[in-house]
Order: sequence, then C-alpha cells, then structure tokens
Amino acid sequence: MKEAIAKADVLIEALGWIRRFRDSVTVVKLGGSLLEDEEALRHLLIDVVFMETVGMRPVIVHGGGKAINKAMDAAGIEPRFVQGRRFTDDATLEIVHRVLAGEVNQLIAERIEDYGGRAMPLNSWGDTDNNVLFGEPIKLPNPNGDPLDLGHVGAVTRVEHNTIDNLCYAGQVPVIPSLCFTEPTDGSAPQLLNVNADTAAMAVAQAIGADKLIFLSDVAGVLRDKDDPSTLIKSLTASQSQELIASGVVGSGMIPKVEACLETLDKGVGKIHIIDGRLRHSLLLEIYTNEGVGTQIVPEPVGSPASPSAGRG
Repeated sequence: MKEAIAKADVLIEALGWIRRFRDSVTVVKLGGSLLEDEEALRHLLIDVVFMETVGMRPVIVHGGGKAINKAMDAAGIEPRFVQGRRFTDDATLEIVHRVLAGEVNQLIAERIEDYGGRAMPLNSWGDTDNNVLFGEPIKLPNPNGDPLDLGHVGAVTRVEHNTIDNLCYAGQVPVIPSLCFTEPTDGSAPQLLNVNADTAAMAVAQAIGADKLIFLSDVAGVLRDKDDPSTLIKSLTASQSQELIASGVVGSGMIPKVEACLETLDKGVGKIHIIDGRLRHSLLLEIYTNEGVGTQIVPEPVGSPASPSAGRG
C-alpha cells in the first residue's frame, strides 16, 4: 500500500507540470551517441510519446555522428574534422545524407509510432521532399583569419516553421535531421549541406518560439567539478552562467554549449535544459518533477536580483 501511495504522490507532483505545459512546444535535440544506445533511445522516445499524449508538443532534431563514422569506416573513408566540424566532401555528404535522412530519421519516426505515438520524418530522401531547414555554406576562420574550407557544411538561415507548427497542432511529432538545403536565386539547383545538430536545434527552437529546448547528451549538465556528478548545478541564470565561464568552473568542452544556450535565450526561447539522456526516463524526470535531473538555464529575472527560477517550469 505504501508503494502504491508513493506512486500516486508522483502522479500528483507531475499533474501540476502537466497542466502548466499543456500546448507548450519543446524542441528535443537528440545526440548521436544516444542513438547507438538501444535501451536509452527506447526510454527517451517513450518519454516523447508521453509528452505528446499529455498535451505537450515535442519536436525532435537529431544528429547521428557515430552512425556516420561507422558508415564511413565501412566505405573506407577516414573522417576528418576541422575545428570540431566534420569536413564534408562529396563522398562524405552522400553518406551523411543516407545515414541521417534515409536511416536515422526514418528509424526515430518509426520507433515513435511503434510506441503508440504519431511522428512525421521531415527529410529529403528518395521520393520524399519534406525538408524544413534551409541555409548557406559556412567557412570558419583559421588562426590567421583566413577562411577554412569545410566542404558541404552549412548553417541554418531559415526554418519552414509553418510545417512544424501544423504537425504539432495535429498531434504529430516532427523529426528533423541536421541537414539543410541552399536557396539559390540564380536558377541553379539547391545544394545539400551538413549542419551541426546543436545549431540546427537552436535554429528550430528560435523559429517556432519554443518554450523549452532540451539537449540530450551523455553528460548530466553543468558541474562545479567535472569529475563529480554530485556537484550538478540544477539551475542557472544567464549572468550566473557567464560568471561560471569566467571563473573556469565551466570547462572548455562545455563552454560552447553554454554560450550557445545563452544566445538562444536572447532570441526568445523560454528555457534551456542540459540533461543526461542515458538516465532512464530523463525527459520525464526533468520536465515533470520539482527537482529535475539536469541543468536548466533561464533568462535573467526582470526587475529582481539574479537568482535561479524556482522549480523546473
């Protein structure tokens, strides 16, 4: 009986958050490493089905780095990275397209359907033309300031948000791979570009005015001591995040992600969450419990001293 009552208490705790987040839009960025963990992926997608069932509107943006590496290895192509970006020549682009759009994107949508949800893969593969991300090639500067050629690598400049909005309102989960097409004005054919999945998720969240953007990865969140999971920081304001970066508490590996989160907050996304997707039902625990399991980064409170927002709302 005590166990049954405890379960009821959990449901009551979740009830307030379920009501609060009804009709809210949450972009979930699914990292490539989690796609290789069958059990973790199963629980995450069941969480997504739960979110949609109780009235939230989840949108999935995904990469697939490890799957791409495996396919490149099978093809005898050595991966090459430039400043953390995958150099994407013609042969690599063909593999990236096949893996992200033709395999991973379809797999995620099919799994969601298997678990009782409804999903729509938004890709351009085969006879399908459901692409919603558009962009332009990018070149990063080298230490001398000269542009580095990354091949077919781009940044998202436009999101077809009406398609995403309509799917969400229809009770379907949009599933978006980190690929975009150029929009040439000279009559030439659009070119496919490989996009960093984090930046693709941020572009989608900004375009659709998401209430939340959740990064699922293999880290618990922001830690005061990177080697001690018990030092997890549950909630941070923008200014507190900057202070932790300046003081060195946020390490070099986490700095780009935190800075990108702050930029996304500035562009209207309500909250950013960084959670460990390997933890069973981490999405539900982060969204529907008072304590959460990761780090939330929130805008600076208006008209009051900087302090983390109470709860996970």
